[in-house]
Amino acid sequence: MSRRRFATPTQVSSGPPDDSGCHILHVDMDAFYASVSLLDRPDLVGTPVIVGGTSGRSVVLSATYEARASGVTSAMPMSRAMRLCPTATVLPPEHERYAAVSKAVFATFSSITPLVEGLSLDEAFLDVSGALRLLGRPTEIAELVRARILDEQGITCSVGVAPTKFVAKLASGLAKPDGVLVVPAADVVPFLHQLPVGALWGVGEKTEESLTRLGLRTVADIAHTPKPTLQRALGEVAGAHLHELSWGRDPRRVEPTREEKSVGADETFPYDVDDPAFIQRELLRLSDRVAGRLRAAGLSGRTVTLKVRFADFTTITRARTLPDPTDVSRQIYATALELYRALGLQRARIRLVGVRVSSLVDSERAPIQGLLDEPEFGWRDADRAIDRAKARFGKEAVTSAALLRSADPYFPRQPDTT
Repeated sequence: MSRRRFATPTQVSSGPPDDSGCHILHVDMDAFYASVSLLDRPDLVGTPVIVGGTSGRSVVLSATYEARASGVTSAMPMSRAMRLCPTATVLPPEHERYAAVSKAVFATFSSITPLVEGLSLDEAFLDVSGALRLLGRPTEIAELVRARILDEQGITCSVGVAPTKFVAKLASGLAKPDGVLVVPAADVVPFLHQLPVGALWGVGEKTEESLTRLGLRTVADIAHTPKPTLQRALGEVAGAHLHELSWGRDPRRVEPTREEKSVGADETFPYDVDDPAFIQRELLRLSDRVAGRLRAAGLSGRTVTLKVRFADFTTITRARTLPDPTDVSRQIYATALELYRALGLQRARIRLVGVRVSSLVDSERAPIQGLLDEPEFGWRDADRAIDRAKARFGKEAVTSAALLRSADPYFPRQPDTT
C-alpha cells in the first residue's frame, strides 16, 4: 500500500524527551518485503531494489529506500517504476517467507507485552504500560524492540512512542528509516498542529482536497475551526472525528484480539484470457499459493472466495463457507473451482482471477476434519511434506503436473505480486 510521507516537524521541546505516560508504541518494519528479500542477497544491500512481478500489468509490492529516492512507491505499476529507476534490481515476491518472518517478529512483540494489536504483517501497536517495571522506560523498550528484531531477523524497524495510538503511528512514520521518535504528552498538540491536514487519520486525498478548498491546510487550522463548521463541510461524524484528533484526543486502546482477516492471491494476466482450461490451472496455482501461506502462518480458514475481473474491469466475487477450517490445497482448489464453474462462463475474456480464504483461526485450535475417502496419510500430510521439500530444495522442487511450464501455452509464467 502506498503511504504518504510528511516533512519531519520541527522539534517541539529541547533536551531528552519526557516519555512519562507514553505507553503506546507503534512498530513498523522498514521496507519490510524488500528487506526480507535482501536477506539472501547481501550484495544488493544499499542499491535500488524493487519487489514485484515483471509482466506489463504487475505492480510494485515494495522497494528499498534507494529506489524510493527515485520516486518508486508501493502499488505503482512496474512499468512506471522501471522508467523512474531503470538501474533497479527486480526480485520476485516470497510470500511464505514474509509470513514466517512476520510470525517471528510478532513473537518478539508478545515476549515484551501481551497487549499487541497487529495491523498487517509488518506493523503493530504495543501497549507497554505493564512492562515498565521489568524493562524500563518506554523509550528503552522501543530501543529493545529495534535491537531484538535486528539481531533475530536481520531487518530494521522504526518505532513511534506516544500517549495515544494515532500519535504513535504518526511518529513511527516520521522516524523512518530505522529510528525512534518520542512525542511527550505535553508536546502532542504542538507536534500535531505543525503537520499538514493530510497527516490526520481518516483524511484521504479527496477529504484533503475538500479541506484545502476551505482554506484548512494544517492540523492547527482544523483545531481552530469550530466543530459545527467542520461537520457542515464534512459530515457530522467525520467533522467531529477530525476535530478530536486535531487536539490529540484518541481514546482507543490497543486491542490484542485483532487477527488477520484473510489470506489471498490474485493473478493479473498480461493480456485477456478466454480459455476455461487455462483459468482452471490458474485457480489451482493460486489455491496452492494461498494454502501454503496459510500453513506458513499457522492459520486455517472456513470461507473461500473467488474473484474474477473481466476485460471491461467489471469485477465479481463468489464465496462459500466450509463446514470446518482448512489449510489443504486440494480442498481450497476444489471449492474455488466449483465457484468458477457455477458462474457458467464460456468464452468470457478475463483479466484477473483471485482466491482468498477468510474466517481464519489458529490451526492448532482448528478441528482436524479429514476429507471424504481420505486415507490415513492423506492430502494434509502430502501438503506438509511438499512444504518441507520446498523449504529445503526451493519453491520449484515440487509442483502439480498441471502447473508445469510445458502445460502453459499462453505465456511465460511471471511472479505473482500479491
